[in-house]
Amino acid sequence: MAEPRKKIRLGDLLVQGEVITEEQLMTALSEQKKTGAKLGRALIELGYMDEDSLLRFLSKQLGIPFVQLRHFQFDQELIKKLPETSARRFRAIVLSEDQGELLVGMSDPMDIFAYDELVRQLKQPIRQAVVRESELLNTLDMVYRRTEEIASIAVELEDELGEDAFDLAQLAAGGDDSEAPVVRLLQSIFEDAVVARASDIHIEPDENVVRIRQRIDGVLHEQVMKEKRINAALVLRLKLMSGLNISEKRLPQDGRFNIRVKGRSIDVRLSTMPVTYGESVVMRLLDQTEGMLNLEATGMPDELLQRIRVLIKRPHGILLVTGPTGSGKTTTLYGALTELNSSASKIITAEDPIEYRLPRITQVQVNPKIGLNFATILRSALRQDPDIVLVGEMRDQETAEIGLRAAMTGHFVLSTLHTNDSISSAMRLIDMGAEPYLVASALTAVLAQRLVKRICDDCKQPYTPTEQEKIWLHGLTHTGLPDHFYRGKGCYQCGNSGYRGRIGVFELLEMNDSLLEALRLNNQSQFVSAAKTAKLYRPLALSALDYAREGVTTIDEVFRISASLGEGVGKAAIDFS
Repeated sequence: MAEPRKKIRLGDLLVQGEVITEEQLMTALSEQKKTGAKLGRALIELGYMDEDSLLRFLSKQLGIPFVQLRHFQFDQELIKKLPETSARRFRAIVLSEDQGELLVGMSDPMDIFAYDELVRQLKQPIRQAVVRESELLNTLDMVYRRTEEIASIAVELEDELGEDAFDLAQLAAGGDDSEAPVVRLLQSIFEDAVVARASDIHIEPDENVVRIRQRIDGVLHEQVMKEKRINAALVLRLKLMSGLNISEKRLPQDGRFNIRVKGRSIDVRLSTMPVTYGESVVMRLLDQTEGMLNLEATGMPDELLQRIRVLIKRPHGILLVTGPTGSGKTTTLYGALTELNSSASKIITAEDPIEYRLPRITQVQVNPKIGLNFATILRSALRQDPDIVLVGEMRDQETAEIGLRAAMTGHFVLSTLHTNDSISSAMRLIDMGAEPYLVASALTAVLAQRLVKRICDDCKQPYTPTEQEKIWLHGLTHTGLPDHFYRGKGCYQCGNSGYRGRIGVFELLEMNDSLLEALRLNNQSQFVSAAKTAKLYRPLALSALDYAREGVTTIDEVFRISASLGEGVGKAAIDFS
């Protein structure tokens, strides 16, 4: 076993090492008595030293390593040696093992009680390392995922359900017992999703299993459970939470509810659909805790951001935001609304669905069942004396024409289209049946966008493209390319994916005289030629390539964006640079 540790006073060490003065120590001790915080935290909060200086000092004085967790490759089996409750209580994590001795990272290696308890629980000799507390807490959230807990509760729920379908319905619908397995299972699923930064949760029944999948940074991650009967209990409970009809299993239903998970307020948008083996559920998670969305959150380059801010302050006209589902259009639109939201402006939105609730803004939910569609809401909204109108989507000729006429009569209109790029968007309005002169008179600009995955900063490394990739890149642009790009090696921080988070890629097409003339004439080839010379216009593929040059994303993501636009090696290369 490890040798008993002697108690050393941190304050005395710091004063002896001339890191702080005796007077500063007295002030920190006085502050510590008031707040109950540890002495090291008090010294940092008072500004007498920063966290890194303190940890490096302790590392040197105690002869133990200082480990940066964000760069550390963890062993899941070793981590499990210490239960999560103990890891959080003692601010510790098992890092590695060497000849039977465990290296344990601690945010306070001078805590003798914690050290003794760790030795007792781990039942092995331990060697200490010092780690940043903030990094440790974030790492604990990631390494102690809820997947095992979810599987365990699923087994418990399956056992409780038994074979009786009537009991299943009673279990799901009865009472508000927070200890019921179905409630604990859903709680674990939501907590795991929030920790993993998932945007969606899919619950999918199959013949012999239930799949729970989370969409993280645009990619689905799957957990398969053999307890197939739990699906009906989960669906019933979620329907109750959403206020849906629990007896209707033949038709799709949509609902929403709000939950608090790990201190965060999460709006959940729920959709059910009857499938072969039961009902499938998809939930979109919207974190309301982050506060108001803003345009900076989109990741727009500064020059483009300033231009967008000028465009949305115009008294009339239409700004279209285009892109496929999941391309970040909602973030951009809500960011624009947040900047426009003031006591001097009346803003009305027609949305399907309302994703974020904004104060002072009149938000109307589309309801096709009672004939409340975009066109109906828009027509009524114009009688409510608005300055700014947001139409969730230009879906048909009627909505497009009402929106265009509103833009011509002194209103600023924001809307979306599901098109590939900015050039095709303007012509799409004409294809929908809108008169060319209306489009030319009302359209201000089109912003096309996509989301690309960011390289994980913790495992980022240089990458030299293959010859085939170089040929493709030279086909995309005639300008010079760097010697190397970057990609993520894969680490614990990013779930070994090499990516962590996403950022927007944008293509702005602002209308000018040449473009407007082409629209009036409904001349597509003239419009395309004029677009390529428009100010600030840079195609999505080249904007993505700019991020790859800067080491923000990978060339794989550039290839993906280009493929979605129909651009490839076989296409004629056009120099937009």
